[in-house]
Amino acid sequence: MDRFISLLSNHWKKGIVAIFWLMAINLVIWAGYLVVEGESAPNLVQMKKGEHMTPTPEESQEKKIYPIPEFHPGSAPEPIIRAAHLDTIIPNQNRSEAITYIVEPYDSVFGIAEKFNLKPETILWSNYDVLQDNPHALMPEMELTIPPVDGIYYEWQEGDTIDDVAERFDTQPENLLNWTGNQLDLTNPTVEPGTHVMIPGGEREFQQWIIPTIARGSAGVSEGVYGGGVCPGSYQGVVGSGSFGWPTNSYYLSGNDYWSGHLAIDLGVKLGGPVFASDHGVVVFSGWARGGYGNVVIIDHGNGYQTLYAHLSQTSVGCGQSVSKGQVIGRGGSTGNSTGPHLHFEVRFQGGFVNPWIVLPGL
Repeated sequence: MDRFISLLSNHWKKGIVAIFWLMAINLVIWAGYLVVEGESAPNLVQMKKGEHMTPTPEESQEKKIYPIPEFHPGSAPEPIIRAAHLDTIIPNQNRSEAITYIVEPYDSVFGIAEKFNLKPETILWSNYDVLQDNPHALMPEMELTIPPVDGIYYEWQEGDTIDDVAERFDTQPENLLNWTGNQLDLTNPTVEPGTHVMIPGGEREFQQWIIPTIARGSAGVSEGVYGGGVCPGSYQGVVGSGSFGWPTNSYYLSGNDYWSGHLAIDLGVKLGGPVFASDHGVVVFSGWARGGYGNVVIIDHGNGYQTLYAHLSQTSVGCGQSVSKGQVIGRGGSTGNSTGPHLHFEVRFQGGFVNPWIVLPGL
């Protein structure tokens, strides 16, 4: 028995020693693992605190770490607004080709242009075949060509070239070439005669028909050229004050305003309504006038000014008659080329045209 107990004790001691050795070896291996992993893994204590370990150069090359921006409820960055400011004479438009418009009663070149967001000059320039640069030639049921943008809608002629046409209408060749509605082949930009092209930004001089300035002296104006209302002249009479009054009872525009193709203003007046002399003077034209004016009265004011009143249904004064400011000289009408009753009112000074809005009193 004693021997058995002694052997068992020796085996027990050897087992305990073996267990301790295994534990020691495991501890060494684990320590080595922690040392190796500690060089590449973040510190667990720091991670719990929300801190980040600085990445090694090798890690920086493999992956970049970007901090997440803090979020503040209710705040937002200012938006970036990008507005296009193109250096071009071609504005934004909804169409690239011309359309046809039928003139209606009470239309005017100025009003039609405003309706299509164009300049009135564009309407005249693009319809020379029917208007001949004369806004008074407008008549109901007339067909007009309405270009898509300001400029000239032009019918190509035999012998025309891109450069010649651009120079003639004071624009750049690129404006013709780049207009999509012209559908030109940029590698070979040829246009067949008779084809209509849009010349954006193009312009030209007007060929205006006007009644000449008629002074109280011998005017020498031909009745056959300007109409039966021409007076022989050589008159004496009152002189104007230089202060002008309204020629109608209404004070609003009814049709064309003053612009380069219409050197007058169209004022509202009822059919048969009174038309007044804007200042004292002598009548030097009374009656029918050619060129679409209808019945006309022209007054020479003896101080360099003349005023003209057109489209009257009738005139109430005669050649050489002295009239006073505010006197009835005719009745409102729509004679000549007119789409409705209105008064075409011109002011001239020493042969040149003056914008009537400058001399008429304010309201």
